[in-house]
Amino acid sequence: MQSGELVKKIRRIEIKSKKLVEENFTGEYRSGFRGKGMEFESIRQYYHGDDVRNIDWNVTARQNKAFVKQFCEEREMNMFLLIDMSRSNSFGSKKAIIAELGATLAFSASKNNDRVGAIFFTEKVEKFIPSKSGRKHVLAIIESILNFMPEHSGTNLSEALRYFNLIEKKRSIVFVISDFLDEGYLKDMKIISNRHDLVMVRVVDRAEEFIPAGAVFAFEDLESGETLVLDNLKKEYRPESRPGMTGSNLINIYTDEDYVKPLKQFFKRRVQR
Repeated sequence: MQSGELVKKIRRIEIKSKKLVEENFTGEYRSGFRGKGMEFESIRQYYHGDDVRNIDWNVTARQNKAFVKQFCEEREMNMFLLIDMSRSNSFGSKKAIIAELGATLAFSASKNNDRVGAIFFTEKVEKFIPSKSGRKHVLAIIESILNFMPEHSGTNLSEALRYFNLIEKKRSIVFVISDFLDEGYLKDMKIISNRHDLVMVRVVDRAEEFIPAGAVFAFEDLESGETLVLDNLKKEYRPESRPGMTGSNLINIYTDEDYVKPLKQFFKRRVQR
């Protein structure tokens, strides 16, 4: 992509994503993803009814009267986008949708002063972007999504999940953005879920889910390059559902629909929880 064209595209995505965040997601994101810890705020004099476990004994000894520590919810959080860059995600408009989704989620976090990082993966982890805060960092992630040229074509979700589990010890919000055309990742997904707040964002083109009856079709596997012949003369074809693709932490995004609606529904579910 040419430099001038890339800048214009990034700017368009920024304007659209920031507008969506302002109008739809700011409050829901803040309510749906709360800080998991407490941080020290100040010290004040002890009053009857205060929790004695919060007494600061050093200050109490110096002042000859009881003082307690005050705490507030730790607001700054860590968000990571694990983005599937395998060749199957270049089908149709999937890559463009993934870029906009990533931008919307990243700006939602940035608006809340949270840190955002990213991992791009195929059958290997190909790029790691450490988490930082700020508009410039979010724009750099968007540019990377649009401009990234993967070295490999396949998908290995387990590899990406294991890598993230090794490098990130701080509890994080983890959005895995993929078509989930892979197997054997459920165990690693459960491990991540126990340590982090995991959300699966499944981006799908309807042509991948439904093939009408009445013809013999020849398909090229975008990841392996193999040709598959499907005799579909008598009945329509619908592939089996992907393992683990259920639950409240799943967002299904179809490329022929506005992705705002399923995102809003997800954030509302989070708030209600």
